[in-house]
Amino acid sequence: MGEPASDLGRGRALEELAARRFDLLVIGGGIIGAGIGAHAARAGLAVALVDADDFGGATSSASSKLIHGGLRYLRLGDVRLVREAHHERRVLTKIVAPHLVQRTPFLLPLYHGGPYRPAYVQSGIVLYSLLARSRINWLVDSDEAREMVPPLRLEGLRSCALYADATTNDARLCIENVRAAAESGACVLNRAEVVALRSSRGRVAGAEVRVDGEEIAVDARVVVNAAGPWVDHVRRLEDPRLGTSVRLSKGAHVLVELDDAWTAALTIAQDDVRVTFAVPWYDMLLLGTTDTEHDGDPGDVTIEPTDTAQILAEASIALSADVVAPDRVRAAYSGLRVLPAGEGESVNARRETVFTRSPGGMLNVAGGKLTTYRRIALQTLTRLQSELGLRRIDKRPWPLPGAARLERVSLPLELEEDIRAHLLHLYGSRAPEVLAPAVEDPSLLQRLNSGGPDIAAQVRYAVTHEWAR
Repeated sequence: MGEPASDLGRGRALEELAARRFDLLVIGGGIIGAGIGAHAARAGLAVALVDADDFGGATSSASSKLIHGGLRYLRLGDVRLVREAHHERRVLTKIVAPHLVQRTPFLLPLYHGGPYRPAYVQSGIVLYSLLARSRINWLVDSDEAREMVPPLRLEGLRSCALYADATTNDARLCIENVRAAAESGACVLNRAEVVALRSSRGRVAGAEVRVDGEEIAVDARVVVNAAGPWVDHVRRLEDPRLGTSVRLSKGAHVLVELDDAWTAALTIAQDDVRVTFAVPWYDMLLLGTTDTEHDGDPGDVTIEPTDTAQILAEASIALSADVVAPDRVRAAYSGLRVLPAGEGESVNARRETVFTRSPGGMLNVAGGKLTTYRRIALQTLTRLQSELGLRRIDKRPWPLPGAARLERVSLPLELEEDIRAHLLHLYGSRAPEVLAPAVEDPSLLQRLNSGGPDIAAQVRYAVTHEWAR
């Protein structure tokens, strides 16, 4: 497609879906499907990427916003996962999306009666920082900790460890991968639900896609099911008798008012394995997450009062009571993790990617971490290399749209500093493109909310360039 996502572009995408035979059809436009579509299109394949709802509209916009090695995975003994995740964190912060993925210091406060001993934590932080190739791995005193996190609870504090990870805007990271796919020639379409799979000689060879009440036959040599929490739903379109390949875990988060500026995020130990986080997030404080089994329809996941109460209570281990009071909650959301099927509590399940083959050859890709989406995409292409006729797979990282030439960005209009910084963060070198219509129409510079930096030009840009419906 490679063009603005206006209604005209949507019409052309519909025509292309119906008329063209693709090398690869990717079902699911979350971060995994978007990453697969982007890397496949860059490899020269004819790619179609469809999502039943909005790109990144489910799990990929409901995360804890972390790009991290996963400190707790060391406790589970998964050093390989931590090493791989740290490699991807470095690649994302330096090459792939430096405007979106930003290095962030984290404090881990240790309290009397807590699950961790300071000496044990310090040795773990040292190993974690070695894997991260980071020099931040020391203990800070209470005064330093309070400077970084003003409402940190000091009662019973034994010590406070400091380490580095990164944070991101997960939804924007997903959208930029969709744009990368489109700019490399992929046909991408949201609000396009796969309702049936097409077969030829016993092989899955495309799908029936419902768009605006009409069904379109899409032909493809290879089909990848990256539907996230709906992965088994898509598998059963081929054979309703297929069992469950994954299990789902709900993660809930709340946002509370933030009065003071934080210069670090918090990692809060809950037990021997589980931790929660308190992360400064666009002048708010993001708290979470929970980890509870979800057995119902993925579309029915909701935030419950018990989730909010649990999150606030767990945050109060390290934060003063007034910061985590119920009346300070301004928003809440929940999403679903896709985990390998197995016994035991979901909190102990490894965050591994599950690759399975359906009887008709469709490759199902589920699970993994937001941090390692790029690695998962490359692993997917490697598994399909012979079927897709790829002579080689280039695994070198490349900048997403908006990530290149950041130091040369020149905006066409004078802006208030918070708006300027916000646009450069979200769009990088695309920020002038977002602002261009405002040169002729100054009303597009109006703030969407008097207390925030988002402006009307972003809404227009989402419609014309980013598939907003």
